Amino acid sequence: QVQLVESGGGLVQAGGSLRLSCAASGRTFSRYIMGWFRQAPGKEREFVAAIDWSGGRTYYADSVKGRFTISRDNAKNTVYLQMNSLKPEDTAVYYCAARWDYNPSGYYRSDHEYDHWGQGTQVTVSS
Repeated sequence: QVQLVESGGGLVQAGGSLRLSCAASGRTFSRYIMGWFRQAPGKEREFVAAIDWSGGRTYYADSVKGRFTISRDNAKNTVYLQMNSLKPEDTAVYYCAARWDYNPSGYYRSDHEYDHWGQGTQVTVSS
């Protein structure tokens, strides 16, 4: 089992930056595929980014490609989401998710493919 706690959300002006962190409990963090999702008011939760065991492979939604960067530090049991050039349409609750996987380079972008979720952190981008 792993427990996830997000932090780093807040209010930022358009064009600004935020870095989200997701701290995980447990000794086997490095064996989890990690993902970030977001949910805006009145919309379904959507995939943002994912990262494999080692951090060597990353995947992004088209809407954030080139602006967001996912990374992980397995020694600290933490995954990050660096968000630059933020837009008002990035406003949402951001969730960290984890999936135990035997495939070190697994890639999953559907929320039902992840087993563990954090409580979410609010990101608001003002225009």
